[in-house]
Amino acid sequence: MRVAIGADHGGVELKEVLKAFIAGELGHAVDDVGCLSCGAGASVDYPDFAFPVADRVARGVADRGILICGTGIGMMIAANKVPGIRAALAHDLYSARMSRAHNDANVLTLGGRIIGPELAREIVRVWLATPFEGGRHARRLEKIAGREAALRVRRNGEGGGT
Repeated sequence: MRVAIGADHGGVELKEVLKAFIAGELGHAVDDVGCLSCGAGASVDYPDFAFPVADRVARGVADRGILICGTGIGMMIAANKVPGIRAALAHDLYSARMSRAHNDANVLTLGGRIIGPELAREIVRVWLATPFEGGRHARRLEKIAGREAALRVRRNGEGGGT
């Protein structure tokens, strides 16, 4: 599996821990989109990292994405602006598992100031290993994909109504 990963200044330390874990212990390829040079006290903007990770997943360059900021909320909001992305915030194992099993989340967001490295590793392990259940959950995702398609048509001026 290829995993794209990115973080702002609030998540760069946890990103480095998870990058090593994903590549080393789990054996997956990792694409690090940054923040690569976040020094002490530096501040960067989370969309600058959320969009490249989400774009890689949406285009199929990466199978999954992981984004980390202080709370995980900003990254989740930004990533979900990319069509085809289902970014989910998880701070516990149950949320991580359900985001995959029921929502087929393709981007995981984490709060670097909320959870520690041990819990983060377990969340990532569970999230990467959990398959999508399909069934009734697929019907719901089809509705989301349909809405995204309708919005694309409207933006391109191909639709006449609301």
